[in-house]
Amino acid sequence: MSYDRRFLEAAERAFGSEVDYGQLVKTYSVEHLGNFKEAAKRYSPAEVVKTERTIISGMPDVSRICTSHVEKKNHTLRMHCRRLTRLTNAFSKKLENFEAAVALNFAYYNFRKMHLAIRCTPAMEAGVESSQWTVRELVERCGE
Repeated sequence: MSYDRRFLEAAERAFGSEVDYGQLVKTYSVEHLGNFKEAAKRYSPAEVVKTERTIISGMPDVSRICTSHVEKKNHTLRMHCRRLTRLTNAFSKKLENFEAAVALNFAYYNFRKMHLAIRCTPAMEAGVESSQWTVRELVERCGE
């Protein structure tokens, strides 16, 4: 089964069959790939030379198909979860430990952390919780 099909099935399970799903494919420049002598170039993002938006399911607004939300989420996760930062020795030796660390991070982000833009936690904004979790609640509920 292809990655696209698995992603679409997961989106449908999460949001229903009426999900509007589009894909943005970015093509990057390859000019800097052979030059590993300059660290600044090695760790800098490559230049985007082409983007292609495709409707996969439903009727998404093509002009709004973007990667910014998932890129922001990935960046936040990398910044908060040391196991996902690049060039680090803070890795998990067991898959179970890695999964627990990531789950704890998501629980903290959604149930404990107050977000300035919405002035509450994402769980409160979504109506899943009526109040912010305490650290004790976070530890107890994540240990279940």
